[in-house]
Amino acid sequence: MTTILLVEDNALNRNMLSRRLEKMDYEVLIAINGEEAVAQTLAHHPDLVLMDINMPIMDGWEALTILKSNPKTQAVPIIALTAHTAAADRAKADKIGFNGFAAKPIDFKALVVNIEALVYAHEGEAIK
Repeated sequence: MTTILLVEDNALNRNMLSRRLEKMDYEVLIAINGEEAVAQTLAHHPDLVLMDINMPIMDGWEALTILKSNPKTQAVPIIALTAHTAAADRAKADKIGFNGFAAKPIDFKALVVNIEALVYAHEGEAIK
């Protein structure tokens, strides 16, 4: 079973996304800020992380930077979830290492396609 860490501080968004992902047979772990995201990724080694950008304590930009700089977590695919959809935001997400970008409100079908492509590619890298 594919494990996804959902990092989202908004309870409504978190509940909606986690329920929909679980219905698709994903195991969903939850974090509500970037600090928890780093700890959960290190502890549970999820197959993929869905990372909100604007969160308290530690934002998604900083959490991604920490995860991508750690050899134990640098290969985990991470998709940015954000309402900030300007070209500059997308460019920054690409530059600092996000593996995907999903604008809020989330297009769930497109998100699942992106999740599956990244998980499949990541599994293929591990097999090589």
